[in-house]
Amino acid sequence: MRLDDFRVSDGDIDAATLAEYLKSEALAVDTETMGLLPQRDRLCLVQLCNPEGKVTAIRIAKGQTEAPNLKQLLEATHILKVFHFARFDIATLRHNLNIQVQPVFCTKIASKLARTYTNRHGLKDVVQELEQVELDKSSQSSDWGNAANLSEAQLSYAANDVRYLLSIQQKLTQMLQREERWQLAQECFQVLPTLVSLDLLQFKDLFEH
Repeated sequence: MRLDDFRVSDGDIDAATLAEYLKSEALAVDTETMGLLPQRDRLCLVQLCNPEGKVTAIRIAKGQTEAPNLKQLLEATHILKVFHFARFDIATLRHNLNIQVQPVFCTKIASKLARTYTNRHGLKDVVQELEQVELDKSSQSSDWGNAANLSEAQLSYAANDVRYLLSIQQKLTQMLQREERWQLAQECFQVLPTLVSLDLLQFKDLFEH
């Protein structure tokens, strides 16, 4: 992990970082939490990466309920926010920090629509195929709650989870356009906020018989 393009901040991004990121047309975003249920498992870390490869990891304190600069950035309508499995990250950002993320691109949805020749749509598999890079996911299931003492391995893992997202977003977009599924993908991305609302209210199988 190169130190010149990776920084760690506590609670929020500073004004200079906000100004830098607001110049971007797209940002990669990811979160690390204590588990997979936003109502139960708190948000611990938010990672950002711009097209120049500058990664910021924001440590979120236990009990923290707002991050004004991060909120301004993630709600900025001129910046596309790129996630892998956006449904979860959008939910945890909304539940923990009252951030209404928009607009959104989900590389997992895009992969499922474009890469129909495989059933392997995890970030590691997509990055390996499209970037020829093998991600180290050994820190994926680890304790993110002690934010002040995250290990080098955890920080490296967190950075790599956003470092390749913008590149694979572009490649998946090209595939979707080639296969004439780009419009369908956009419609899927637009419905994500509604799905997140249903998830947070714990509605399940709403569209089933």
